[in-house]
Amino acid sequence: MSILINADSRIMVQGISGRRGRFHSLQMLKTGSQIVGGTSPGRGGEWCFEGRLPIFDTVRECVEATNADVSVIFVPPHSTADAILESIDNGIKTIISITGSIPLQDMMIVKSALKNSDSILVGPNSPGVLVPGIANAGIFPSHIARQGSIGVISRSGTLCYEVLDTLKQADIGVSTAVGIGDDPITGIDFLSCLELFDFDPHTDKIVIIGGPGGDNELKAASYISEHVTKPVIAYIVGERLAASLLRPFFSKSGTRSLDSLGKKTSSLAEAGVLMATELAEIPSLLHR
Repeated sequence: MSILINADSRIMVQGISGRRGRFHSLQMLKTGSQIVGGTSPGRGGEWCFEGRLPIFDTVRECVEATNADVSVIFVPPHSTADAILESIDNGIKTIISITGSIPLQDMMIVKSALKNSDSILVGPNSPGVLVPGIANAGIFPSHIARQGSIGVISRSGTLCYEVLDTLKQADIGVSTAVGIGDDPITGIDFLSCLELFDFDPHTDKIVIIGGPGGDNELKAASYISEHVTKPVIAYIVGERLAASLLRPFFSKSGTRSLDSLGKKTSSLAEAGVLMATELAEIPSLLHR
């Protein structure tokens, strides 16, 4: 029915006593997500939401008491890497960092730790993972999507919301929506999500939303052409605009870097991906 999280996922919230953590934890509870507890150093032993959720000082204590296997992180950027590492050390399967703008050196340490673990990091700067009607591990609005068989992967949180709403208005349902984040260094990428969706028996087609910067989409195009068996629809935002804005700042020796800005759309199209020129085209492409 989904990837990364499901109806059996036991979600903990790191930073549950903070303003954002508390607000979004309550929204997740209202959508029926199985939140089992949270962490806030120094406040262990307390309860929140009128005694509904216990608060622990550490991830280890929360895991031992609740068997949590998914973590959603709402701590400040300077503390986020430590929060991720704590979840990795305690065997959390899916770690979702809503917090973004984490120092690059911190993220390099996190990436190294992930290689030697079974944990998957979604983010940083992610809106989370949504399985409509089943689980919401993040900050997705509860009413934004309906259940279905379309997998959605997006670098942009706000564009992911728009795509989900566009699909809902067209009466198209979603199996799972994943916001992979657009920080310079992130965890799960397009390629990894494509692999998961391609093996998911409840996902029939996949929508990816990309943008300028990095080579994530180029790697995805190569993987799609060689491995993905399901139809893929893509929308790459801002590629032409980025090229036009940056052109005056590139010397002749930098034209290859500038030209690469336009290669994402062409590479995906060559891989057999149906390309949307605007979000409103996505439903019609899915019906092909």
